[in-house]
Amino acid sequence: MPEVQIEIGGRRFEVACQPGEEDYLISAATALDAEASNIGQHLGRLSESRMLLMAGLMLADQTGNFKDKLAKSDADLTAARSEISKLQAQLVASPLSGNENEELSSQFEKTLSDIAEKSEQLADKINAS
Repeated sequence: MPEVQIEIGGRRFEVACQPGEEDYLISAATALDAEASNIGQHLGRLSESRMLLMAGLMLADQTGNFKDKLAKSDADLTAARSEISKLQAQLVASPLSGNENEELSSQFEKTLSDIAEKSEQLADKINAS
């Protein structure tokens, strides 16, 4: 089991993790250290345990906010997919001329492209956190 050296609040720790999770552990430790440093700057001198408690709570709050945003994005994506399905059904059943059909197809493709782009942006934000 690999061991990773991390630094939080100016102290070094050696922590074991599963193989392949080293980068994730370093990233998590870096986020905790940054949050602890931020709290130390704003609240002054705190005990180590109090500072880490506050930093953990702040990170948990941020995680909760990301989960809420992700749930809303999932709901929006589900609604968009439903709308796309309705539009596809209308397009198939529509007695439109070739030009009108092409215009709807173009709008449909743009909608799909917009959804894909927004999904990628959301994934990038989540991965960056």
